[in-house]
Amino acid sequence: MAKQILLVDDERDLVFYTKLFLEEQGYEVLEAYDGKQALEMLETVRPDLIILDVTMPRMTGWDVLREIQADPEKVDIPVLMLTARAEDADKARGWELGVTWYQTKPFELDELAMIIERILATVDDEW
Repeated sequence: MAKQILLVDDERDLVFYTKLFLEEQGYEVLEAYDGKQALEMLETVRPDLIILDVTMPRMTGWDVLREIQADPEKVDIPVLMLTARAEDADKARGWELGVTWYQTKPFELDELAMIIERILATVDDEW
């Protein structure tokens, strides 16, 4: 069964092309275009990984991450923060809030695939 990824970003082109690439890699990709939509989806789906942008309308990635970390049923879902926020303070904030990996934009799709594989392999090893 394909691993399921929830891709959350307000940049529709990025979501479209990243989703296409990840589906070619064998993943099932769900998409959300802001933090509120992502949290609504998480009420009915439990993805194997969440890829989350920081700067989005309606609710930031930081707020989504806090909500995920505060929910005992979601806290163990790995979160890959994928953002243009490249300052050391932003990276530190991500790590403090509990991201599994912090990746800055722009990024290479092959590099993203490698990071996803490592995250999912680590999660699988914990089970």
